[in-house]
Amino acid sequence: MKGYIPRLKEKYSKVTVPEMMKIFNYKNVHQVPKLKKIVINIGLNEAKENIKVVDIASGELGSICGQKPQIRRAKKAISNFKLKKGMPIGLKVTLRSERMYEFFDRLVSVAIPRIRDFRGLESNAFDGRGNFNLGLSEQYIFPEINIEKSDKARGMNITIVTDANSDNEAKELLGLMGMPFKKR
Repeated sequence: MKGYIPRLKEKYSKVTVPEMMKIFNYKNVHQVPKLKKIVINIGLNEAKENIKVVDIASGELGSICGQKPQIRRAKKAISNFKLKKGMPIGLKVTLRSERMYEFFDRLVSVAIPRIRDFRGLESNAFDGRGNFNLGLSEQYIFPEINIEKSDKARGMNITIVTDANSDNEAKELLGLMGMPFKKR
């Protein structure tokens, strides 16, 4: 796929950058914030009893992201939670460059509109450094998941990391790239 530029990356360079330069009065193109990475996490609490859950969730997350997830293990034993050191307790995927833009495009244009009773994303989910956190309650909003083959609905946390200086800049960046925030 040499020479292929994702649709959203092209939109970023042709539409978003000039618009951001106009809004924030940047002197240089390199001052415009951009997406650095997208991190997707899934917690697997039920993996303590059934280890096959890790394989099922890993396959689903891999088909959503197009990249094999990393298995996160417990760092120490906690007896109250019946957790032993080294047990798998979650999955994590870090997307960068083309895969990141492809995933963001599918998230914004296909997956988020499929959320039931969706009225827009809250804009207070920024962390103060220009990063946006989004929690999804089920993975079925992605068309890559076959509902008949899936064992149960799993939530996931999606963190969109930008190099923006403020939350206001990051919100404007994500809004121009198609993120559907609630209108105030």
